[in-house]
Order: sequence, then structure tokens, then C-alpha cells
Amino acid sequence: MEKKSKLDVLSKFNRYRSLVLLVIMIILAALLSPSFLSSNNILNVLRQVAVFGTVAAGMTFVVLTGGIDLSVGSILGLSGAISASVMVSTNSLLLSVLSGIFIGVIAGVVNGYFISKVRIPAFIVTLATMTLIRGIILVYTNGSPISARIDSYRFLGQGSLLGVPMPVIIMLIIFIIGFIILHYTVYGREVYGIGGNKEAARLSGIKVVKTEWMVYIISGLTSSIAGILLTARLGSAQATAGQAIEMDAIAAAIIGGTSLSGGTGFILPTIAGAIILGLIDNILTLMNVNPHATHIVKGLVILIAVVFDKKMNEITKKSSLKGE
Repeated sequence: MEKKSKLDVLSKFNRYRSLVLLVIMIILAALLSPSFLSSNNILNVLRQVAVFGTVAAGMTFVVLTGGIDLSVGSILGLSGAISASVMVSTNSLLLSVLSGIFIGVIAGVVNGYFISKVRIPAFIVTLATMTLIRGIILVYTNGSPISARIDSYRFLGQGSLLGVPMPVIIMLIIFIIGFIILHYTVYGREVYGIGGNKEAARLSGIKVVKTEWMVYIISGLTSSIAGILLTARLGSAQATAGQAIEMDAIAAAIIGGTSLSGGTGFILPTIAGAIILGLIDNILTLMNVNPHATHIVKGLVILIAVVFDKKMNEITKKSSLKGE
């Protein structure tokens, strides 16, 4: 009985570990830098986090199935470039947004087809499409920025509503929709089922191919939205946009409590994971630390999160085998 209560405590801590770490980091940051708690600084952190946080929402779906999507940064970059060029040529915000999203969905369809239907490992497929799409971006833009300094477009990335930046509002809406899908729909239960045991899910009647395919479409969709937000914020589409953002997205999901082995995790704490990564950059900047040191700190945080996740899985497995 005592062991079971300890396991319950560990499980609850694992579920809310990102929130605990976030609170600790906020307190530490406030002590290290008086300017940290200023409204301008907080809004700046949230604005920075919103882009890869949006990508992380879709990545959480992928990781829950035990998969991975390395192409999200390239999808982000291409969607932003297409969106910007359509905005400039048509001056239509609706067409611009829809064209960017269309690119992301198509990329997700391609990834999902080869992973779920052809059954090529996700790492290989998304590594290939990451390189392929990045090449398309460089050819399409000729390596030069595509300016899109149109007020209605820039509002998506630079505007605010009731004092809250638009990218943050859009990110929160995406996470709320993701939470509803994962916890209140049949599809959400199927995603968890595939991550827990793909073969068992298939035997229980879950359409594994369709469900797994869809998570990559969702990932492509959120990446394209992030690309539009980033391009709108900068006022131009950069050929290098989104490079290495897949690492931040995966890290946010892991720190948020989503297990790399699949089947375990919660999408809302991924926001906390994203904010933690944003705080690392912000704190080190306020302390005038070498900006390259952020990679060291982020790497350590990710490593600790992965080790903790592994230990929790081992403890849970041992307890289930003993029937505790």
C-alpha cells in the first residue's frame, strides 16, 4: 500500500513536473534580474515562445504515437514563404493564410503516407522531407527574404488583443483545441492507444494507419500556422526560417511530460515546457551570458527530462508486473 502511494505521488509529479520547474525558474529569474518581471519582458518571452510553442502542439500528437517529425522547421519555412508571396501578389489575408496552411497540410499528408502506409520509420521519412523542403525553400526564395510588410498581415505577428500578443492568443487556441481532441474525442483515445501498443490497438479495432497518418497532418498544420506567425512578426519570409526549431518543439513536449516511447503525456503542460525553454534564453540574456551557452543549458534540461521519463517508465512497468 505504501509503495502504491509512492507511485501515485511520483506519477502526479511526473504529470505536473513542467509546472513545478516553471515556477522554480520564474522565482529564480526574478531573484537574478529585477527587470525579469516587467510586463514588457514577460510579453516578449511569450511572443518568442508562441512560434515554436505552436509547433510543439502538433509535435505532442506525433510523440504520443511514439513517432517524431524532424521536418517541422522546413514546413514552417516553406509555409511562411508561400504565405508571404501570396500576400504580396494578392493583398488578401485570407488567401495568404490558406495557402500557407495548405502547404503544411500537404507536407503532413506526404509524411503520414510514407510513415503509416509504406511503414518507413518516421525518423527517416521526416529527415528526408526536412532536407527536401529546405531545398525547395532555397530554390523558391533564391536565398533572399520575401518582404510582406502589409499591416493586416503583420497584425497576426505583431498585433495584440486586450494587451495579449496575437501569436500567443493563436497558440493558446491551438492548445485548447488539441486538449479537447486528445481528451474528449474517440480520435484522441486512439492516439493514446497507438502510442501505448500499436499492435494491441490494431487488434482492438483502431484504424492505426488512418490515425497515425492524421497526427502528421496535424503536425504539418501547426507548423504552417507557426510559419505564418513568424513571417508576419518579422514582416518578411526568411530562407533560413525554422531551422533547428524541431529540437525546441520536441524538447517542449518532453519537458511537458510527453513520453518519447509514446502513449503517455498531456498536451497542456507542453506550453509550460515551451515557456521554460523561452525562459532559459531570456534569463541568460538578462544576465549577459554568452548566447551560445543557451544550447548547453537546454541540452542539460532535455537530458534530465529524458532520464526522468525513462526512470518513470521503468518504475511503472515494474509495478504493473508485480500487480501493485
